Amino acid sequence: MAPPILSLRDIHLTFGGTPLLDGAELSVAEGERLCLVGRNGSGKSTLLKIAAGLIEADSGERFVQPGTTIRYLPQEPDVSGHATVRAYADAGLAPGDDPHRVTYLLERLGLDGAADPATLSGGETRRAALVRALAPDPDILLLDEPTNHLDLPTIEWLEGELAAMRAALVLISHDRRFLASLSRATLWLSLGSTRRLERGFAHFEAWRDEILDQEERQHRELDRKIARETEWLRYGVTARRRRNQGRLRALEALRKERRERRRTTGAVKIAATEGELSGKLVIEAKNLHKAFGDRTIVRDLSTRVQRGDRIGIVGANGAGKTTLLNLLTGALQPDSGTVRLGASLQPVTLDQKREKLGPRTTLVDALTGGQGDQVVVQGKGRHVVGYMKDFLFLPAQARTPIGVLSGGERGRLMLARALARPSNLLVLDEPTNDLDLETLDLLQELLAEYQGTVMLVSHDRTSSTGW
Repeated sequence: MAPPILSLRDIHLTFGGTPLLDGAELSVAEGERLCLVGRNGSGKSTLLKIAAGLIEADSGERFVQPGTTIRYLPQEPDVSGHATVRAYADAGLAPGDDPHRVTYLLERLGLDGAADPATLSGGETRRAALVRALAPDPDILLLDEPTNHLDLPTIEWLEGELAAMRAALVLISHDRRFLASLSRATLWLSLGSTRRLERGFAHFEAWRDEILDQEERQHRELDRKIARETEWLRYGVTARRRRNQGRLRALEALRKERRERRRTTGAVKIAATEGELSGKLVIEAKNLHKAFGDRTIVRDLSTRVQRGDRIGIVGANGAGKTTLLNLLTGALQPDSGTVRLGASLQPVTLDQKREKLGPRTTLVDALTGGQGDQVVVQGKGRHVVGYMKDFLFLPAQARTPIGVLSGGERGRLMLARALARPSNLLVLDEPTNDLDLETLDLLQELLAEYQGTVMLVSHDRTSSTGW
């Protein structure tokens, strides 16, 4: 194996008294293609930030070969503090880097370098951050959810661009096809530690399931052994003899092992609270027109949405997909034309940016609306902590501010809020962003079984074919 140009060894980090990273390791050789996978909240983004040198672990060793250049794409890029998009991208260059590379990438990604970063959409912000990360041609690229908010042509272009680069890659992504195409090794972060597979993501899930099955068998055998030894201690005549004190100590060690065993958190339990049956006609739009200045988003659009329809909306970044959703649901008024909503409609919307709650709002208040400790789900009251557990949140996180959650955890929280409310129309704008692979599978199953109407914007190439 080639020597690493970046390595993390025995990394430990604790947040709020709970170990997030507990001996995690990462090794990147020159030109390597590695994907980093794990559940939401498992610490993937944190480990990548430690690798980038942005945060420091409580303990452990970080090694970077002298002269190695690293560029990092954050999950949520901050483009503030720069007068133009070009200035933001240029800030990623080091002395000696080619500024023409920035020009090429801006043009290729359809960005106006003179634009104010504050005016960018989510997809445009992501593309600007990609320009900043890719332009220097670094030795190592650390990319956290690079396909979020990108349209399909841009994702496919990015795949080709990364495949052609000489840089080593470490990728976090919910896009299975993206990971399978680019990765040659897989690092699985679970329960604070890492396991490495010297094969790409396409082989990961079968390997993971085999490991989990083996661990479950070991756990059952440990439980059986403890039961046998406890039976001996309780009823065996020889149990109290001095010469059997070693066996007693061994039993206590087994019990301690079981107490300290960190089990994988159970599966997400997703279920939509379905409302009363809507009318047969859900939405009727006639001759809609909407423009912003000289830019026309919708021209002379007429359509009908019937109960039970599954409507997918696709298009390039900035084409107006979210605007169209807002027009059809009545959240935005057209310049001309009419929208008629059907009878008994109970819409629930999952917003793309997930910004409807302030960063200081706690999980409990987000789920209960600040009203007590109960959540009404499928017509029945449930304690909020129990409902949190369905979405893999720990009781200790009940008073955690939303601002400190990972992107995936915020995604799960917004799903939990949306699905608790009775609905017969689900309006989902990029619901897959930041969600882990298991939650994506469950969300797809939920929508397949949902009896109401679904309107969906998504760039997820694997999941969107099965919505």
